[in-house]
Amino acid sequence: MMQVTRAKLIAAARQAFATRGYAAASMDDLTAQAGLTRGALYHHFGDKKGLLQAVIAQIDAEMLARAHAARLPAKTPWLGFLNECVAYIEMALEPEIQRIVLLDGPAVLGDPSQWPSQTACLRATTQTIQALIDDGTVKPVDAEAAARLINGAALNAALWIAAADDPHAVFAKAVAAFRHLAAGLLRQA
Repeated sequence: MMQVTRAKLIAAARQAFATRGYAAASMDDLTAQAGLTRGALYHHFGDKKGLLQAVIAQIDAEMLARAHAARLPAKTPWLGFLNECVAYIEMALEPEIQRIVLLDGPAVLGDPSQWPSQTACLRATTQTIQALIDDGTVKPVDAEAAARLINGAALNAALWIAAADDPHAVFAKAVAAFRHLAAGLLRQA
């Protein structure tokens, strides 16, 4: 029953945050839409900010799965890594992700690079870069430092796209520059 209640609140909040934005989403409207009370929201999430964190955690998990899937059809591990990074940046074109994760999330929850999901992403990127170093694809650099810079570039590209007047034009520029930056890690032949 608790999982059902949580799921109802998260679904209602996700829809409200995506369409109206965090600030304009009323807790009374959210709970009414879910067929629950404010007490249920407070019990499961503490407050509206806690509910936003849960919504972002759900979306982040979906984004991670989608980005990882983009890696699979690549011909090499390096190209798979680039596909995964570009897929993450491309998700910034989606209105729900723009509004909730990239605009409202940082405004309410602070620096996204400090969120638990970003920490997990950083660990995965570090492991990928270390594997690319080990197989001779990437120059022998500090894997964590490279991962932090690559993740920072992808995150900032996504934030730029989400805030842009013309997200599609910014996406094209951001991805082109990102690919050039990432290519600097490649070992020269």
